[in-house]
Amino acid sequence: MKYLVLIFSLFLILSKCLNGQTKAELEAKRRATLEEITYVDNMLKSTAKQKEESLNAIKIIGNKLSLRETVIRGMRDEISLMTERIDLNTIAINMMESDLVGLKNDYARAVLNSYKSQKENPELVYILSAKDFNQGYKRLKYLQQITKFRRRESETIIELKEQIQSTKDRLQNDLNRISDLKSKEEQQKSLLQSEQSKKQGMVQTLSKKERQLQKELEEKKRIADKIEKEISRIIEEERRKAIKSENTPEQKLIGENFEENKGRLPWPVEKGIITSQFGLQKHAVLKYVTENNIGIEITSFGKTAVRSIFKGEVTRVLSINGANMTVIIRHGKYLSVYENIVDLKVKIGDKVETKQEIGNVFCETGNGNKSILKFMIFEEREKLDPESWISKN
Repeated sequence: MKYLVLIFSLFLILSKCLNGQTKAELEAKRRATLEEITYVDNMLKSTAKQKEESLNAIKIIGNKLSLRETVIRGMRDEISLMTERIDLNTIAINMMESDLVGLKNDYARAVLNSYKSQKENPELVYILSAKDFNQGYKRLKYLQQITKFRRRESETIIELKEQIQSTKDRLQNDLNRISDLKSKEEQQKSLLQSEQSKKQGMVQTLSKKERQLQKELEEKKRIADKIEKEISRIIEEERRKAIKSENTPEQKLIGENFEENKGRLPWPVEKGIITSQFGLQKHAVLKYVTENNIGIEITSFGKTAVRSIFKGEVTRVLSINGANMTVIIRHGKYLSVYENIVDLKVKIGDKVETKQEIGNVFCETGNGNKSILKFMIFEEREKLDPESWISKN
């Protein structure tokens, strides 16, 4: 019986450590997400000072809604985890209390039998009545073993009581934690509902400016097409060069290293949120309208430095009407593109390192100090989703 308790206690400790690690990870993720929400709130407060609603503001609040939903899902995961641990601790308490009853009964019988034995046949008489010295010595060792066994039984009972109390304390802490999480979850749900209503109101207001939005969409497509044509021209030039001379070993190595770091590359800005995703996306306001984005948009607040996501060589620096400056950096067979740049710090032919600053994002002082970077990645002519290449915040 005691061995069963010890084995189960070991299993309980291991499970507690694993659950504790997962719980810590969930809490850390929740804190990080709430920090992101605070960052988005600051953006929305600056936007609220403007008289007109903007498409970017709707995208920002949409990002906030996603973050809020992530917090709620994380809380539900924490509650589920705590519930599982409560069930495990309850089983442990029941098993240990059952074993404690058995140990107490065994110990009581052993003490009673010992008392009767000593009354009828004292220990000293028992030892001295031996036939010879050898038998007397064995009787002495036997009595010592019985004493040691009783002491061990007593210690086991005390330890088991302490373990039961410790497990009950953990159980109560988990119950308190669940109550606290459920309260916070309801608060997050209330905030989510309020933010959803706010977004819906912004969409309704902005949908009245359909003609303006259509014009903005066409301008965005014009700029994207121009960049794509320039990329195609650059790739064709590089292809012609490759016919005459293959890529150097260094260029090949850079390309291979770039590919190996997929999903771990740093963001092109230190802080920001993705407000426009890659590929076919439904328009935030216009019904039945989709956008085919060749990259992503990252919105930041105030002065924001742009960084190279990997070491490479500046291949082109372009000036496109409506998009400020665009910088293209080659990383072997890959190209990273940074659009809407001002205050350039690089020129064509410069070798850059990972996270090296190449300029600043243009800051829209008339739009709540938003800094919107348009960021793309190409593998030769193929457009790639930048989100799958940069690290998760």
